[in-house]
Amino acid sequence: MLFRLTPRTRTIKLTAFKLTALLTAVALAVGPVVPAQAQQKGPPVLRDTESEQLLREYTRPILRTAGLEKQNIQIVIINDSSFNAFVADGRRIFVNYGALLQSETPNQIIGVLAHETGHLAGGHLAKMREQLAQAQTQMIIAMLLGVGALAAGAGGRGAGGGLSSAGAAAISAPQSVIQRTLLSYQRQQEENADRAGVKFLNATGQSARGMYETFKRFTDESLFAARGADPYLQSHPMPVDRVSALEELARSSPYWDKKDDPALQLRHDMMRAKISGFMERQDTVYRRYPLSNTSLPARYARAITTYLHGDLRSAIAQIDGLIQVQPNNPYFYELRGQALLEGGRPAEAIAPLRRAVQLSNSSPLIEMLLGQALVASDNKATTDEAINMLRAAVAREPEAPLGYTQLAMAYGRKGDYAQADLASAQAAYLRGDAKTARELASRAKTRFAIGTPGWVKADDIVSAKPMPGQKNN
Repeated sequence: MLFRLTPRTRTIKLTAFKLTALLTAVALAVGPVVPAQAQQKGPPVLRDTESEQLLREYTRPILRTAGLEKQNIQIVIINDSSFNAFVADGRRIFVNYGALLQSETPNQIIGVLAHETGHLAGGHLAKMREQLAQAQTQMIIAMLLGVGALAAGAGGRGAGGGLSSAGAAAISAPQSVIQRTLLSYQRQQEENADRAGVKFLNATGQSARGMYETFKRFTDESLFAARGADPYLQSHPMPVDRVSALEELARSSPYWDKKDDPALQLRHDMMRAKISGFMERQDTVYRRYPLSNTSLPARYARAITTYLHGDLRSAIAQIDGLIQVQPNNPYFYELRGQALLEGGRPAEAIAPLRRAVQLSNSSPLIEMLLGQALVASDNKATTDEAINMLRAAVAREPEAPLGYTQLAMAYGRKGDYAQADLASAQAAYLRGDAKTARELASRAKTRFAIGTPGWVKADDIVSAKPMPGQKNN
């Protein structure tokens, strides 16, 4: 199931590797400038068991080689069609769905993930914060010296204009030097991440060709934009220089000509087809996967876009055809259940979703979808089953509002309004609506006995400070 979810971290800070945010951080030493990204809500996250499982398999050997296997590094898919990936907090790698859609082979996206792992392994986020702190200190000193010169110029006579000019120069000149120093440091980090990424790929017996192909494509696209650019005012190495250095590293690997396993390539193609079916316009999907294309990925994409655009009967027939080809594929059953559920037939969705849960080794996201079908079927006999399943699912996926929303509905069906209010408050909090969360949690506190686990959880929500991006009024 591919669905949009606004995470608790609604504003995703990109200060580590984005030029504009980097310069803003430096400017904070002079005045209270608020980054534009901090004024907007963070981009929603896309959740999908099939895609996330594949990305975990892509990154597991790389993280193990980098010594990060036990750090619980997560791969988070961002709802953005552009090609981008980044790290922001030392424990997550963010990747746009556009990067997954545009990567034609597993090796290409694995190369990107290896590069981002290089940033994590090198501790670049912490080191950049140190550099920013030093830059702010230097900026403050320069500002104070400059302000002193301006004041002397304003109070003096005769040569006062010269002192004022010197004061202005004392402020502006160090800013330029500090900016160039920070950008130079950032370019070095990018080069280090490239080298680390190739090292991790070699250590895991994988080719760096995909990594090279990806950066080469970006180079070809950005050559015109980079023409005449000052290399000392770039946050990343100049494209041609970077790709040249990367090519030398990649081609020296004994695994340069190693191809992706055909079975892995098929799974990659299925992921891309799924993303296309859910995220692209129907006419775009059919241009990408015309009826003449009878491959499994093409049929997958067309089945998804068919159900999304209201032709449930045709979609179910297409999905059943997919199941005939791969009868043990949990995601085909998940898709069938999701189509029936969203098509207003929740009771019929239960059986395929049960099968999807079984085949997926009880994926919590699929369990939430099954719980939703059980609740929507309005059958009192399945309410307790829905509650038990949803409670287990949110225990493993505590930042998924869907699970709490369905849990609230199930508790409401049973007349347990204290637990219903608490679950609703948790869902609102995860959606970023702090005001509603506090109101519901306050009401839940009046329904629970003081000091009970439910009362304590509700009190935590009432007392919690709003996170950046949360609606607080």
